[in-house]
Amino acid sequence: MKTYRDLFKSFLLFVLVGLFLASGCAEGEVQRMSRTVERDDAAAVRAEVTMLSGQMDVRGGATALLDAEFVYNIESWEPFVDYTVNAGQGRLRVQQPVTPDVRVSRVRYEWELAFANDVPLDLRVTLGAGKNDLHLSGMHLSNLEVTLGAGETTLDLTGMWPQSFDVRVRGGAGQANIQLPRDVGVRVEAGGVLGQLEIVGLRRQDGAYVNDAYGQSDVTLNVDVQGGVGELVIQVGE
Repeated sequence: MKTYRDLFKSFLLFVLVGLFLASGCAEGEVQRMSRTVERDDAAAVRAEVTMLSGQMDVRGGATALLDAEFVYNIESWEPFVDYTVNAGQGRLRVQQPVTPDVRVSRVRYEWELAFANDVPLDLRVTLGAGKNDLHLSGMHLSNLEVTLGAGETTLDLTGMWPQSFDVRVRGGAGQANIQLPRDVGVRVEAGGVLGQLEIVGLRRQDGAYVNDAYGQSDVTLNVDVQGGVGELVIQVGE
């Protein structure tokens, strides 16, 4: 039941974005906004990132908890950024406002998000239409959840990881490429995928897919991929 609910959620986001862009006014003036969020005294952070339509780039390497650059040309789509710390646990939200009253013919909406590498991060990303590049190598992930939409998404998890963590991907109606590490153990479970699924560089073992480092390394990425009606490639990267 949960798989189909997640799939329906992704489809609904796609329909909503289509309604936003279907009829047209002229676009507004391009706005640029920078936001820096400091870690403060948080021992760990849960970060929730939601973009319904646009172009997003997510990487590590920031000196603060978050260094963000936003470009947009619809005033009411100014990104919402909120951060609180409670008992040593941080909660960061970066969201695109839902504004169904806005109708435009041409949209410019771009996010560049850089996270710190030294903060334990429970990262949850919800995507709609658009192009999304998530290059997460080097970050200190404790958990990762990605809900795909109708766009084109690259999820790069290559490289070395100092600790094990779980990855949950809920499929959408677009194209997605999940790139996995070669020298860190990986175990992938993939189910309920109604579209095109391609597995590259992994072998079947006990009902799942594993890489050559699985069972040999101290670190394991447990990847659970469910649902989707688009094109999905899961592969061992360089």
